[in-house]
Amino acid sequence: MIGKIVRKLCRYYQKSFWSLERQARYAGVALGKGNFIASEFWSTEGYLITVGNHCQITHGVKVLTHGGSGAARKMYPKFDTFGRVVIGDYVYLGSNSLIMPGVTIGDNVLVAAGSVVTKSIPSGLVVGGNPARVLCTIGEYIERNKKYNLNSKGMKAKDKKSLLTSLKDSRLVKKSAIKVIGGGNFERLNERIAA
Repeated sequence: MIGKIVRKLCRYYQKSFWSLERQARYAGVALGKGNFIASEFWSTEGYLITVGNHCQITHGVKVLTHGGSGAARKMYPKFDTFGRVVIGDYVYLGSNSLIMPGVTIGDNVLVAAGSVVTKSIPSGLVVGGNPARVLCTIGEYIERNKKYNLNSKGMKAKDKKSLLTSLKDSRLVKKSAIKVIGGGNFERLNERIAA
């Protein structure tokens, strides 16, 4: 009982006072240099996870090293499967992405927010979706977004706010509308969705 309380207090202390990078290292994650870590979830086998250099692992990202075994335990009570996850250099994992066991992500990869990565990703790609699929190359992404580059990395928050609030909308990213196929009778569609 006392041991359980001590473990809870230690975990509270770690979550409250340790950086997310230190928490990842404590969980066993092999981290390179210059990473930005905003996620606090590292599976129960963090020692099966390797993260390269200069990666951004944003809020809500989950890197998994096992899963699904419980469904097989009726037939095989001790069934367990695991997979290493390797993340290369200069990788961006968007908010709330899921990286599944056994996945290797190459260098210079952008994973869009909310993606579920079920297959390994070669270097130099942008992927997104559930399951994640290739959207374009990093080169194509940069070319399409050069006109929005504000060179604001490293700017103080106050200066960045001043810059962003003074810009015309044409200098900020704006997504196009979803294509509607077949003329779309939205009233009937909304009635079906509500039913």
